[in-house]
Amino acid sequence: MASSETQATETRRAAHPDEGEAHAGGHTGLQRKMETRHLMMISLGGVIGTGLFLSSGYTIHQAGPIGTILAYAIGALNVYMVMLCLGELATDMPQTGSFHVYAKRFIGPATGFTVAIIYFLAWMGALGSEFTASGLIMQKWFPGSPAWAWSALFIVLIFTLNALSVRSFAEAEFWFAGIKVVAIIVFIAIGTLAIVGILPIAGYSHAPGLTNLVKDGVFPNGFAPVFSTMSTVVFAFSGTELLGVTAGETKNPGENIPKAIHTTFWRLAIFFIGSIVVMSALIPWQDAGVDKSPFVLVFDAIGLPFAGDLMNFVVLTAILSAANSGLYASTRMLWSLSNEHMIPQVFSRTTKHGVPLIALCTAMLGGLLALLSSVTAASVIYLALVSSAGLAIVIVWIVLAVCEIRFRLEMRRDGRDVGELSFHTPAWPVVPIVALVLSVGTIVLSGVYESMRSSLMYMVVIIVLCYVVYGITTAVTGRRG
Repeated sequence: MASSETQATETRRAAHPDEGEAHAGGHTGLQRKMETRHLMMISLGGVIGTGLFLSSGYTIHQAGPIGTILAYAIGALNVYMVMLCLGELATDMPQTGSFHVYAKRFIGPATGFTVAIIYFLAWMGALGSEFTASGLIMQKWFPGSPAWAWSALFIVLIFTLNALSVRSFAEAEFWFAGIKVVAIIVFIAIGTLAIVGILPIAGYSHAPGLTNLVKDGVFPNGFAPVFSTMSTVVFAFSGTELLGVTAGETKNPGENIPKAIHTTFWRLAIFFIGSIVVMSALIPWQDAGVDKSPFVLVFDAIGLPFAGDLMNFVVLTAILSAANSGLYASTRMLWSLSNEHMIPQVFSRTTKHGVPLIALCTAMLGGLLALLSSVTAASVIYLALVSSAGLAIVIVWIVLAVCEIRFRLEMRRDGRDVGELSFHTPAWPVVPIVALVLSVGTIVLSGVYESMRSSLMYMVVIIVLCYVVYGITTAVTGRRG
């Protein structure tokens, strides 16, 4: 009997080489359809969003040009350290919903459950805000049209892309993210031409150069704003951890995930810091995007026609990209929880194309409830979801750093050599420790500054509730057993 089952399994794998590999929990329901280009754009798309296109000017206004560059450099270093930790874990244990699976194994089941739930809630809240924003963007082009109708249209679009197959999700995200990347490259290129005087810019009779970066001193508002904006900057880099969610549906994860991690980091550093340098050089830091996107301010100053409409299109793309990634991530978290027997098994059922449809419908329903709560209970439920979303991501980063350290200690205890790993975190244990310190520092800053304190409070309440729910559920199911 065992022999015939083994033969059947090998026959199935030979017929479906891209199907997810089985392990203790059984990943045979999902399919490995993502390639390196998908991974790179998914991680880029998860990070490049409205925070860069709309809110970066406010950061410059608060911390000054050099302070903002420093804050983004530290944020980039933090996320790169975390991604190196994730890369080691994901290549050795490529599992969908990897964060909570690693947390369950290396920290404890209750922590694994909590990490999955807060990550699910973070993306669920994001879905509500993205669908709301998409309707508002369309109203700028079609005044008088109902925002809810546009939101409904985009809800159907994003749901369909995720319901067809993981390949359709990945292709859509590739093109969504591609538009954002092209917009940033064009912005940096045109801005550079204006900086050196090749393109004229309003307010300057000569090449502006980089004098605006230090015109009013290195830190015009003092050094303290660098710390106060650090939380915002770190949250702006959230989304790269999506690579861990995709691990179970990636072709040849041992090769493709490390490649995506390294290329993503350098592109993010260039895109973010390059954009900040261009903004700061061409716009006085006091006026940098306080009331208007700094991208639009630069394009308007250069005289680029339809700058506002072009940026609205890019922002709409960023919104749809975030919604697409959010629905995927929240769906896979539910699937993984079910696959690990932490929630009912119905959520791990998949279609013939490897899509966990029931989990997908549940995640979309959660997004719709978040959208509804943004109207009916904005001061309580929705605020708690959205304001704590960034902290939820940072908590995932902390968990990843801890898991990587415990993974290495377990390897050492079992007599395994690091050379056995297809990818290993360099400079161990410095990298995970630095990642841990920087991530914990972000949480601490959230408590220090009053503007972030409510987010931390909401996050603590949600975490406590998750542990309580897990404890009660375990106790009840244990008695039944």
